[in-house]
Amino acid sequence: MSRVVADVIATGRLDLLPLLVEHADDMAEVLSDPALHTFIGGVPETRHALRARYERLTAGSPDPGVSWLNWVIRLRGEDRLTGFVQATVGPSARGSVAEIAWVVGTPWQGRGIAQEAAGGLVDWLGLRRVGTVVAHIHPDHRASAAVARAAGLTPTGEEHDGEIRWRLGPPRHDR
Repeated sequence: MSRVVADVIATGRLDLLPLLVEHADDMAEVLSDPALHTFIGGVPETRHALRARYERLTAGSPDPGVSWLNWVIRLRGEDRLTGFVQATVGPSARGSVAEIAWVVGTPWQGRGIAQEAAGGLVDWLGLRRVGTVVAHIHPDHRASAAVARAAGLTPTGEEHDGEIRWRLGPPRHDR
């Protein structure tokens, strides 16, 4: 599998922009609400810590067969960053697989931004022939489950680190 490279993804209201280290200052504010960590754990990162993390992420995976893809979500009408989406794409026994995630800042939740961004990401991955898309969602996080469902993923019943594995892709025949 060749490395996948992030490029701009445009949806109806959003631009998913490939992550840059310079996004850290705006994103520190977007991600500053401790409530965002209810289901994922941790605490909001400082600008400095987020900048260091973004430096690692933009450097890419040390494994040449794995692509780390990260985008910030820009709400075009407000010309403002509102969250992020990410995908880690790597090989599997059935072709490539992407593990995806999304976070939208508290002030922009409930406006369909996460659904639109995740749907745009899943569509983009499909155009790159990524055969399987997986997300891990806390069983009590109904909003995130709704985002996954809208993006075409379905719960598998499998659990990983206390989260439910959701999947879009070829059916598994190894059971």
